[in-house]
Amino acid sequence: MADVTIYEHPLSPYAQKCKIALREKGVAFAAKLPDSIGTGLAGGEFRDASPRIEVPALIHGDVTIFESTVILEYIEETWPDPALLLKEPAARAHARMLEEMMDTHYEAITWALGEIHFFKRATGAAADRLTAAAAEQLAQAHAWLEKHLGDNQWFGGRTIGYADCAIAPLVNGAAGFDLGPKPGTPLGQWLVRANARPSIEETQTEAVASLSDMAQVGDLISTGQFKRQYRDHRLEWMVRSGGLDIVVDGIKNDTIRFVWPFA
Repeated sequence: MADVTIYEHPLSPYAQKCKIALREKGVAFAAKLPDSIGTGLAGGEFRDASPRIEVPALIHGDVTIFESTVILEYIEETWPDPALLLKEPAARAHARMLEEMMDTHYEAITWALGEIHFFKRATGAAADRLTAAAAEQLAQAHAWLEKHLGDNQWFGGRTIGYADCAIAPLVNGAAGFDLGPKPGTPLGQWLVRANARPSIEETQTEAVASLSDMAQVGDLISTGQFKRQYRDHRLEWMVRSGGLDIVVDGIKNDTIRFVWPFA
């Protein structure tokens, strides 16, 4: 039995990057979906491990860790072979910088698309307007990523690395809304290579399989059974992209939550 457990949802890009890293390193793990995920009411071992009540959370023996970046660094340090970070300090900083940009600016866009198209926070003209804003921002993000990819096969150089683990789930998420990189572009070619990696292919297959459960989540929001978390970069995206009314309605109807108090 694996002595590593990761609490996750297959669609979470934060959980996906950790699973990809574990698979690249050949570390066996058990993936668990927290009870009552999305309600803010999850309990038990998961709540003890993740005071934010968000995935992922990793349990390794007596060690419990939340926050995906901390988990990813723990994986790299605990199982250093094969290395996902290069030895040079500048290269390591570059990989972490890319991860940070994806986790904040990029994730906010794909998360907002989920709010619109899965959770039905906006419909009609409002949904079209917000989707258009997301499409424009993703195109800018893809141009930025291509600049950092350069002529390399991977964001870390010649082999898959730390940044690729963080970037692939989110770019795949954008592609799921038909807003991924254009085929044949450097980033589009990188995505094809990434999805051919067994670690990413398996993780992406799990994500796609879970999409069937998303058909009913709009009803769960409207009936108050789901409370989506609006934290920092996500809240900022809604405000600056024209979705402030979604935030106000969510607070009024008690269908969004913030990270406080700690569990």
